[in-house]
Amino acid sequence: MEDITQTLALTLGAGWASGINLYAAILVLGFMGITGRMELPEGLQVLSDPLVMFAAGAMYLVEFFADKVPGVDTAWDTLHTFIRIPAGAIMAASAVGDVGAGTELAVALLGGGMAAVSHAAKSGARVLINTSPEPFTNWAASITEDFAVIGGLLLAINDPVVFLAILVVFLLLLIWLMPKLWRGIKRVFGAIGRMFGAGKEVPDPGGAETPQRQQRHSD
Repeated sequence: MEDITQTLALTLGAGWASGINLYAAILVLGFMGITGRMELPEGLQVLSDPLVMFAAGAMYLVEFFADKVPGVDTAWDTLHTFIRIPAGAIMAASAVGDVGAGTELAVALLGGGMAAVSHAAKSGARVLINTSPEPFTNWAASITEDFAVIGGLLLAINDPVVFLAILVVFLLLLIWLMPKLWRGIKRVFGAIGRMFGAGKEVPDPGGAETPQRQQRHSD
């Protein structure tokens, strides 16, 4: 039972963390494996490879700075929609080991779903945060996300039951929050659309009568 709980926590944790900061997740798991603090599942042992950790570290540094610039962070998140979610699915499937193609696919879908949920929450919140004129909220959000990924994965490894309980609370909170987040995002993009559309004359497709036409008709 303990092994199942540990595997479930690591699987869901890897997917969840990948959706927020993939490179930090790789570094945490790789560090835990290379230092012998935990025995990584066979499918995740590649994360301890020095070349993988070097590449993840270099990308983490790029993300560390890009994630703190308003506007750039949203562009970065948009690009990483195509990276974080598939990576979360792969890491989740790799965490369960060789358990059969059907089970691995199911776990990959679960991990990819967790990555999609956490990525949507992160990127959506950033759109709203970027409406603030000062950069400090971006910095605070970025640092909080990094600490959440590191702390969450360490908790998943060392106390999986507590991590799973917190993850359930996170998902319930997200279910309540997502409609409000979506309405806020629509207002932001609506305001941007109105700003770029201001001052443009919209042609009258119906050929409505203008005062000049009405004057000519009356003559």
